[in-house]
Amino acid sequence: MIGEINQQNLYLILPSKVSWLSDMIAEDKGIGIVDAVKSVYRSEVYRQLEDESTKMWHLGPVALYENMTRGNSQESKNNTF
Repeated sequence: MIGEINQQNLYLILPSKVSWLSDMIAEDKGIGIVDAVKSVYRSEVYRQLEDESTKMWHLGPVALYENMTRGNSQESKNNTF
């Protein structure tokens, strides 16, 4: 079990967050899982998620999905939705 989440061990929880988010995007947008994963990794949400100081790792997949899909117009241009 992880004690305290910090920048050095944050990488341990990111794969599950990316997996949940990618599944939701693929299903909702009707795209393949590979494209959904690429969209997540290219997103501003992921950049914030991988920075422990934002504390976005506290958010569940629904909140992350809402952040990603409601994002600004620049975010939409960067993703293959």
